[in-house]
Amino acid sequence: MFTGIVETVGTVREIQELSLGRRFVVDAPGWREGLALGSSISVNGVCLTVVASEDTCLQFDAVDETLRRSTLSRIRPGAHVNLETPLTLTAMLGGHVVQGHVDGVAEVENVENRGIERWIRLRMPHELMRYVVLKGSIALDGVSLTVADLNETGLSVAIIPHTAAVTTLGSCGVGDVVNVEVDIIAKHLEKLAVPYLSGRSV
Repeated sequence: MFTGIVETVGTVREIQELSLGRRFVVDAPGWREGLALGSSISVNGVCLTVVASEDTCLQFDAVDETLRRSTLSRIRPGAHVNLETPLTLTAMLGGHVVQGHVDGVAEVENVENRGIERWIRLRMPHELMRYVVLKGSIALDGVSLTVADLNETGLSVAIIPHTAAVTTLGSCGVGDVVNVEVDIIAKHLEKLAVPYLSGRSV
């Protein structure tokens, strides 16, 4: 479990092709040195496992299913990625409950500066829009955000200067794609309610 509060931004130094996926070598100097093998890390909102660690670099394997569902398939060496370690039972829940299980990707349609805010408009996959509510939470590239506006095809989020400065969302532009994880609570509620709404018993 994560909270969507990004701790640092790493740089992808190398991508190795595997038989059933890819290995990402991510450089994050001075961040969480000595992370144990097997640790879970949110990488741009995708929960990945540390499979190797050397100097300032961490290595993660992503299988084909992960590559298909997320933007990791489009990442190239030199790209920056948001990083976060898992939530502990004694940590403050500063964002919202994020699993690191990406539901799909969204495309940036517009970026507009409104005073100190950076408004990002995204076109969302139709099948995910039913889980999005105004002022609800959503994770974009692993960043916990509040839905500021929405219509039938997408949503907008307002990024404060701090978030723009410490995450990759500060540099995203029109045409870029981001990983999306909708609220897991909404998905569970839907699964529980559908049998009753359709007249079937559970």
